[in-house]
Amino acid sequence: MMTRERPSVLDPAPGAPGVRPPGRSRSGGRRLVPLLVVVLLAQMAAAMVTTAVQQTPTIDEPVYVGTAADYLHEHRVRFNPEHPPLGKLVVAVGVALADPHVDPSFTGGQGALGRHLLYESGNNPWRLMLWARLPVIALTLLFGLVVFAFARELAGPVGGLAALTLYSFSPDVIAHGSLATLDVPTAGFLLTSVWLLWRARGRPRLCLPLAGAALGAALATKMSALAAFPVLLVLAAVSVWCADAGSADRRGKLLRAAGGAAVVALVAVAVVWASYLAVDPRLRWSPQQYVPVVHGRRGLLVELLPFPEAFRDGMRIQFGLENRPWEGFLFGRVYEGSLWYYLPVALLVKTPLGMLALWAAGAVVVVAVRRLRPVAPYLLLPAAVLLAAAMEGARDLGTRYAVFLPMFLAVGAGCVLVPRWRWTPVATGALVLFVAVSSLRTFPCYLPYSNEAFGGPAKTRLRLHDSNVDWGQDLGRLADRLRERYRGERIWLVYKGSGVPSYYGIDAPDPLGAPRREVRGLLAVSDSSVAKAKGELAELIDSSRAVDQVGHSITIYRR
Repeated sequence: MMTRERPSVLDPAPGAPGVRPPGRSRSGGRRLVPLLVVVLLAQMAAAMVTTAVQQTPTIDEPVYVGTAADYLHEHRVRFNPEHPPLGKLVVAVGVALADPHVDPSFTGGQGALGRHLLYESGNNPWRLMLWARLPVIALTLLFGLVVFAFARELAGPVGGLAALTLYSFSPDVIAHGSLATLDVPTAGFLLTSVWLLWRARGRPRLCLPLAGAALGAALATKMSALAAFPVLLVLAAVSVWCADAGSADRRGKLLRAAGGAAVVALVAVAVVWASYLAVDPRLRWSPQQYVPVVHGRRGLLVELLPFPEAFRDGMRIQFGLENRPWEGFLFGRVYEGSLWYYLPVALLVKTPLGMLALWAAGAVVVVAVRRLRPVAPYLLLPAAVLLAAAMEGARDLGTRYAVFLPMFLAVGAGCVLVPRWRWTPVATGALVLFVAVSSLRTFPCYLPYSNEAFGGPAKTRLRLHDSNVDWGQDLGRLADRLRERYRGERIWLVYKGSGVPSYYGIDAPDPLGAPRREVRGLLAVSDSSVAKAKGELAELIDSSRAVDQVGHSITIYRR
């Protein structure tokens, strides 16, 4: 793998027709760019911290937070094996700083683990959840620097700023980057790996091991990153081949390219092992939940994975989850199973219109402009493969499964400024401003965002469900609303989430456990439950009148 270092293929080429040389600016502009980067990331940080402070635990967060606390106190991989440890170790940094009381006598499953830690162990769930979310927020901001650096290398400082603006105002990135979950860290590590593979075309010795480490971090955070693993290995080989362009020895080039891919693979595998060893140096593993037997090609794949047994059992659990009969909701239709077009349609609803236009334009530019064409496989191929894998999944539960798109395609969108078309800066600036305004209008309720063509956040519940709009995040806001406007009234609650209503002062029984004639007063229903309501709940809703909305995720009816 010994190759000669050489400049990147996108180094400035003064005088090249139709191309704006990257990195050229006056001294004043050079001073302004870092300031604008700081401003963009500061507003993103403010949005994410505000969101993190105001939202109650979403459905998945207590499992991750409880598992992180278990890592810290028991030093064993026992809970949540369907996801590798690294993302939860990131969350554990915040949990350690919060220093919650952990009940060593707890013997329940992972579903009850987080709830017990948050609500039954004498801890303050508001404080603990904020501390657990802060490391993910910090990581999300660092990935913004990767977006800027990647786009700047391709399209210059202005292109980098355009890409960073799209990233920093992306409602999906803000929404999930402010939660103690795994989707944004996985996507960000993958983007970092791709950026380093691109830079390896000029500096393979330095960048290939780093790219392998970033890829390993993605694999050690969420198993869905496995879909990108072979793609990134091919890109690693391509980068080494291009770095060795001066050599006439094709056989030697092939061997060095294969060696480069092997380095990336070995480092990635080592990082996954290291994440398990960081939790438990003895690698003890005894499943606390049922691990299904996986046959056929999937079973063979699991057996061949060069990862710890806990990782392989996690894969088996994931395949078992894929075989469950999940229920979906799209544009008023409730269905069982999955729809191949669910994610593209959901992305059309939940992505700002200006962002969609710039994504499309950026993809066209990186393919059509000759100087940018070498980067097209790096930006578009991993994103396409990851999207195809997500579309094949059985769980139509949200655009969080495609949160890598606002990262990869933001970099491509920054490239629209490369061609020297007179109208491009104005059009790009207008679309970027449109994105910023659209995003700011949904503050601080980013999870239920939808764009103006679909009626905005207030209408998302009519078209999508689950983490697209209602993930249990507004239990605290519901408590405030009931105290402010409906004090003393009889409350009934159908809540879809992991929070405990009584902790927030909501004394509301489940109407489905009472005779219908007794259900009088206010009926608060999570919008995911409204979307898929049937039987008794549907009859209760149909015979009630909607009077209020909380956070665009809970509807209050009067009966």
